[in-house]
Amino acid sequence: MQRYEPQRRKTYTLRLVIAQLIITLVGMLAAYLVADVKGMSSVFKGALVALLPHAFFIQRMGIFNARRRTRGAMHLFRAEAGKFGLTVALFVAVFVAAPPSNPALFFYAYVAVVLTHWLTPWLMPRDRTTN
Repeated sequence: MQRYEPQRRKTYTLRLVIAQLIITLVGMLAAYLVADVKGMSSVFKGALVALLPHAFFIQRMGIFNARRRTRGAMHLFRAEAGKFGLTVALFVAVFVAAPPSNPALFFYAYVAVVLTHWLTPWLMPRDRTTN
């Protein structure tokens, strides 16, 4: 039973990342139909601002590396604080260096990717022991 939990966590994380990438691609396609290439780039920037901190969090918590996986609330808080700081820095970088041509599409994409976590019940692998 103990070996099953890390595999379950990895499976969930991989499914979540795939779902976030699918939402990004669908958003980019919809933006292309509505606002052409400039809208697509805004959606891509918004999704990137959401995906990069998420990837940082996954790496910091060591979810895919069983030897480095951290335990404890302090590690969780540090990883979450780093994720928040990276998000703020990316927002500043995007709006200063490369402002999105359509801020509404930028924020829609950001929110859609972040709220993908609500899909958790459908993304979790079924428990094998309750058959």
